Amino acid sequence: MTPLEELHVVVPARDERELLPRCLDALGVAALSLAQLRDAPRVTVTVVLDRCTDGTAEVVRDHPVRVMTTDVGNVGAARRLGVASILASTAGLSPRRVWVASTDADSVAPERWLRDHVAAAAAGAQVVTGPVLPDPGDLGAQLLDRWLALHGPDAAARVVHGANLGFRLDSYLAVGGFRTLPEHEDVVLVSALVAAGARRGAVPTVLTSGRRQGRTPGGFAGYLRRLADEPTGA
Repeated sequence: MTPLEELHVVVPARDERELLPRCLDALGVAALSLAQLRDAPRVTVTVVLDRCTDGTAEVVRDHPVRVMTTDVGNVGAARRLGVASILASTAGLSPRRVWVASTDADSVAPERWLRDHVAAAAAGAQVVTGPVLPDPGDLGAQLLDRWLALHGPDAAARVVHGANLGFRLDSYLAVGGFRTLPEHEDVVLVSALVAAGARRGAVPTVLTSGRRQGRTPGGFAGYLRRLADEPTGA
């Protein structure tokens, strides 16, 4: 496969003043880990501030990231805008040489996360997906047990989360990119990529917030809320 020259991480954020710092700190560690590799691609993190009113913009000033500001109030549109900014900043570079990783402002990527994206790309993957683990401190023992019972290793190959996703830029462009959807834009994108013949790889688990009041109408927080409301034994 064509070697990567640049790796961009897109992080949409809407009122994430409390959780965004740990997300960006973790990405900084992952970028340093990747930089230890010979011929590692250059890493850039882009934070898309979407309709923020809580001071999230002040958080990003303390981190070496690119910042976009929008008022779309739509996670699919925010991710799309983030990738569009990457396309503009890499003009003149073949999209085959650019990899885009996607995560969320309430999530914490492991140290080897970006290394694993690059390794998957080198092995021929054009899109990678991976599982998430809700922060156990947010769930309580009963809900955590229920989550783990439903999301074992066999489920990891089937799930799609915008908090743990990556793709070659040329493959993304070929299917029209993220749709401007209020949720499930990640699932729709991966479905389109796989349908177009993109080779799918896997990356390891990302820790994410276990809150049950999210930034979208349903999404991951809505799923956790429904899971918590199920009767015991359901």
